[in-house]
Amino acid sequence: MFDVKKEMDFSSAHEGLIVGVFDKSEKFSGPLENLDKQFEGQLTELVKAGDISAKYKNINKVHSFGKIGSKRIWFVGLGKEKEFSFEKLSEALGKVFKAVKGSKLQEIAVFLDSFTSEKVDELEAAHAVSEAFALSTYQFNGYKQKSNEPEKKVEQVTVYSENYDLEDIKASLTVGHAFGKGTNSARTLVNIPGNLLTAKDMANYALELAAKYSFEVEILDKEEIEKLGMGAFLAVNQGSTEPPKMIVLKYQGKEQWQDVIGLVGKGITFDTGGYSIKTKAGIVGMKSDMGGAAAVLGAMEIIGELRPEQNVVAVIPSTDNMISGNAFKPDDVITAMSGKTIEVLNTDAEGRLVLADAVTYAKHHGAEYLVDVATLTGGVITALGLHTTGAMTNHETLYEQVLEASMEAGEPIWQLPLFEKDKERVRNSKVADLNNSPGSEGHAIVAGAFIGEFTEGTPWVHLDIAGTSTTSREHDLGPAGATGVMTRTLALFVERFEPIK
Repeated sequence: MFDVKKEMDFSSAHEGLIVGVFDKSEKFSGPLENLDKQFEGQLTELVKAGDISAKYKNINKVHSFGKIGSKRIWFVGLGKEKEFSFEKLSEALGKVFKAVKGSKLQEIAVFLDSFTSEKVDELEAAHAVSEAFALSTYQFNGYKQKSNEPEKKVEQVTVYSENYDLEDIKASLTVGHAFGKGTNSARTLVNIPGNLLTAKDMANYALELAAKYSFEVEILDKEEIEKLGMGAFLAVNQGSTEPPKMIVLKYQGKEQWQDVIGLVGKGITFDTGGYSIKTKAGIVGMKSDMGGAAAVLGAMEIIGELRPEQNVVAVIPSTDNMISGNAFKPDDVITAMSGKTIEVLNTDAEGRLVLADAVTYAKHHGAEYLVDVATLTGGVITALGLHTTGAMTNHETLYEQVLEASMEAGEPIWQLPLFEKDKERVRNSKVADLNNSPGSEGHAIVAGAFIGEFTEGTPWVHLDIAGTSTTSREHDLGPAGATGVMTRTLALFVERFEPIK
């Protein structure tokens, strides 16, 4: 897919050459000066005439007329260099890769030097190229009848880099592409409809990951879940004909099983709301209620590819939440694996129930730090909108590490408060230790507070992706549909994690 060459050979034949242009002046300089010489200064004239624009994310396609080996040059506007960043580079690259895909090119070249600045070096630019390429060209083909016409897509990308060691550039390209592919895997899982992605299907997917990356794997079936006393998880599954699966993947990157990071992902493959049934509009799209599980599985794929020196246990409670004569009901009292009893006031507040037992089980497997990811509440959308993930924590130092990873991944999070009065609300039950839904006020906060009750002091960060796991609009780094949000954040967090003493 990616080939790296040291010097820009303008005679090499490529279907397209991609070049970045900063808004510096009306003259090509620096790494672009030699390219302009091939055109006898005519590219500078096109800049002066406004036919090549450096305005951020402007795309200008110029025919080479045989002046160089590439048939066409795709100029990408990068804006002002002082405002440049890795995130802005990724979006600009995503836009041009989408344009290239639309032109059905099969081979392209990227002049890497033209995408660097004081804020983004060539190794970061290489990461951005391969990650943005994977993300922006992703598509979910769905289940329509296929055309007999062969699909044309870019099969080869040649990257020219004059200033860095080629092995370092190759390594950055490999890392970036792993991050992009892992995110795309998460996207695909979320896009699959609930009748084609059951708990069993998700468990089989995890088994495939385990086989590919030599993860230790454990899949608990219903009988084993019952023996362990996971009453909260089992209650959600009661109304279903599909048996539940508790999915566990272990990656050991250290000699000793210590400083273990627990990644816990909500895996509700379809959520009707149970007897607290969703509206006819609200129930559509509930195939995406396993977005947290998808992010964890996507992150585990990246971890498997890059093999960081960390220890990770991924735990995914997977079931659907259905309605039947056997389904759990409001006013039921259930007992979680931890021994805590729970009064059920809302069967549509099921995510926090399955996560309660999953968090306990992650600790059973030695997790010393916990990050849970879930499409948990509509309340987080009311609070933060559709572009920001809600976060809560019981440990600010751990949260800072997750926050830093999210900023680097371009997946913004915002911390919501967790006060003692929030905890008191979920402890307010006359018949049980906890209640699962103390009211709509601060809904996202009390949902997180409920999960926090099961961490029992273990450093923990909660990520509510209800608003960010899908998008209704196409964007520079992907189509409408699943976003794969938090996949890259989790992988970066694991890669950079520093144990807390």
